[in-house]
Amino acid sequence: MKRIVGIVAAVLWLSGLSGCFLYSTGETEVGVRTKKLALLGEKGVENKAYPPGATYVFMPFINGWHTFDTKLQNLEMVFERGRGDRRNQDDLLFKTIDGNDISLDVIIAYRLDGARAPHILQNVAENNRMLRDKIVRTIARSKPRDIFGELTTEEFYVAEKRELQSQHAKEVLQQMLGPMGVIVEKVLTKDYRFNPEYQKAIEDKKVADQQVQKNRSAQHAALEEYKRKLEEAKGEVNKMVADADGVYRKAQIEADVYYEKQKLLAEAIKAEGIAEAKGIQEMNNALAGSGGEAFVKLRIAEAMQGKRIMLLPVSEGGMNLKTTDINQLINTMGIRSLAGGSAPQAEKP
Repeated sequence: MKRIVGIVAAVLWLSGLSGCFLYSTGETEVGVRTKKLALLGEKGVENKAYPPGATYVFMPFINGWHTFDTKLQNLEMVFERGRGDRRNQDDLLFKTIDGNDISLDVIIAYRLDGARAPHILQNVAENNRMLRDKIVRTIARSKPRDIFGELTTEEFYVAEKRELQSQHAKEVLQQMLGPMGVIVEKVLTKDYRFNPEYQKAIEDKKVADQQVQKNRSAQHAALEEYKRKLEEAKGEVNKMVADADGVYRKAQIEADVYYEKQKLLAEAIKAEGIAEAKGIQEMNNALAGSGGEAFVKLRIAEAMQGKRIMLLPVSEGGMNLKTTDINQLINTMGIRSLAGGSAPQAEKP
């Protein structure tokens, strides 16, 4: 035992004489050196952040060493016990702007600014735990209450409204924590709870509103169906009108064609009649001349040639063959001379 103690003492004595000691930073840590005794320069916190994942050599006893983790951290303040930043109920309790009690689960996502680690050590906190408990948590439980308390009870049911307030809370927290070397990444809201009786009243109102909206939707659907059927009826009427117009137009065209055809036919008949009348007029003019009587007689003779003619005179209300001289009658009419011979002798009764 004496030998082991001697070896240990010798190692410590040699380390002190050499003035060497090792200090390291993790993969997400930055280191800050504090000069307790300065042979050269000023003592105190060195204004330099030592990068992560490295080992540094400083003289022992006269130098102090602190590390800060710069990875993203979540500060969860929730209603559920055994979860989040505390093991007990830890959600935010406040009133809405219209005076109703509400509890809200909030998560603050933040990280340390590694470059400002010397400032944090000198003016804010000695480590991450102290910074989280004394600074970030205290401010994060205060300001968001005021910001989310600006919403009305109804607005808490609107996700867009909560998101706007979350963004506003992030900006305000960044303004307060940024000078302390803390970067606020996000402010997230989860569940929220009202007073049970009031919660039930709100839920009943929401159900009623949903029913009203459903009825409005049904009314709108019925109106749209009516409009659709009305348009269909209009289309059918328009089709019937178009069909009737087509029939009328077709009949009109056929009538116009028939009229034109009859008009042309009438004009042709008229022209033919005029031509025929002119021919008759010319014939009448010819017959009215000196040779007309002879021409008529010739035509009569031609018509009577080869035919046996018997004339029966009528007198005293009946036929009288006793008093008529048929031969004399034929001679008087000039039939004999036209026929080129003597007229046939009629038989006397």
